[in-house]
Amino acid sequence: MKQSKSTRRRGLVLTIAGLKRLQGAILAMEKIQNNGHRFTLEDLGDRMKVSTKTLNRLWSLNTGVDQKTLKLCFSAFNLELHREDYGILSEPNHTEASQAISVSLDTGEKKLFPSSCLDSFATQHYNQLENLWSYPDGPVPLDSPFYVDRPPIEELVYREVIQPGCVIRIRAPREMGKSSLVLRLLAFAQMQNYRLVKLNCNQIDSSCLRDLNKLLRSLCWQIATELGIEPKLDDNWDEEIGCKLSCSLYLQSYLLKQCNSPVVLVLNEVDRFFEYPEIAPEFFGLLRSWYEEARQDQNLQKLRLVVVYSTEVYVSLDINRSPFNIGLPIRLPEFTEPQIKYLAQRHGLGWISNNEVNQLMSLVGGHPALIRIALYYLCCQGITLEELIQDAIANGGIYRYHLWRHWAILQENPSLVKAYVDVVGAKQSIPLNPIDAHKLESLGLIAYKGDRILPRCELYRAYFKKQLGVAEFEYKSLQKRA
Repeated sequence: MKQSKSTRRRGLVLTIAGLKRLQGAILAMEKIQNNGHRFTLEDLGDRMKVSTKTLNRLWSLNTGVDQKTLKLCFSAFNLELHREDYGILSEPNHTEASQAISVSLDTGEKKLFPSSCLDSFATQHYNQLENLWSYPDGPVPLDSPFYVDRPPIEELVYREVIQPGCVIRIRAPREMGKSSLVLRLLAFAQMQNYRLVKLNCNQIDSSCLRDLNKLLRSLCWQIATELGIEPKLDDNWDEEIGCKLSCSLYLQSYLLKQCNSPVVLVLNEVDRFFEYPEIAPEFFGLLRSWYEEARQDQNLQKLRLVVVYSTEVYVSLDINRSPFNIGLPIRLPEFTEPQIKYLAQRHGLGWISNNEVNQLMSLVGGHPALIRIALYYLCCQGITLEELIQDAIANGGIYRYHLWRHWAILQENPSLVKAYVDVVGAKQSIPLNPIDAHKLESLGLIAYKGDRILPRCELYRAYFKKQLGVAEFEYKSLQKRA
């Protein structure tokens, strides 16, 4: 009897492939029918016609349900249940796996326990679950459960992009989530059947940034190509009237005239232009002119301009010609304590109180990239929060690549090294050269607290104080020898 009971089937469980299919369909439905807001467990239960208790069993990946339940859940989101979406769970595997893995889709929670308690079934699922975690580098994918909304920012950009002739300015230091927000803005625009054009200014050749005519022709060619329109630049470009007017007429009368739906044009990393003060005022003045003319030009009203940059400009711009005081300004803040706690729960960390959140924030503040890296290592590498904090500023610590990258950039610019030495060593506010301050902020190395300029977080203060102290000593030694 016992043998029979231990080997009997206990129902079906989702595979990782099935989980991802269902999760993707739910996310898509949330964007279309729920303005991007997540469905609650009760919402999902009502849609699928199953109880919340049954849903919890389904999301666990280690408690069996019947095939009818799986079909109900999938059909609620217009999916057909496939054989690769589920596996068969037996009693021994259920017992072992339940000790090893717990996954919850509705909260994104994932819990991992020592691999010593994994049997072959659990090990297979463990390996598959690890694929849900990838090292947090670059934009957060659209279907990731690890994107953190920062209300009301998402709602503001979605509402603004449908306004004729709008300009959206997204500003934040590096690795603060600009690209992740732009991904979601473009996905929303695509759902409105808008045309999308995304240009990265770092891909523009330096030769183009020294010649305004060459720059504008290059941009027009890229926009036309992205829209699938034959450029025909020579047929629509008149040197006699100047390159800025030629560019505007090309955009209005040639490109936009052929588009039946609005065009979202994203100019990413426009900070690149700040390094070329001979063309920056002319280019930025042109962008502003499109915004102003769109009030009365129907073709230009189709253009929805998204400008993405790290810091305010330090080139001299006439206030009446600058695009940095028009349209909707978006400033991406650091994560708050509740947002970090929410993200920790999505990683499966059982942080019930705020003690762990406060410990992590005391090291890295609310810096999105540094928070994500910490949570990744806590979940996937088996280290404790105390070990993470203790090891953080070491050259071999979890932030080594992040810190090394910043250190390499600083070393290439002696004036930045000197400026940052002053910042990390200062006990009170100090004045900085505006251009140095701009560059340090664009790197995300400093933050403004009122009128004070401070290292962005304690990690930076500790690490760079150590590194810059050595660099300053070596620099002074060389000066003495000279």
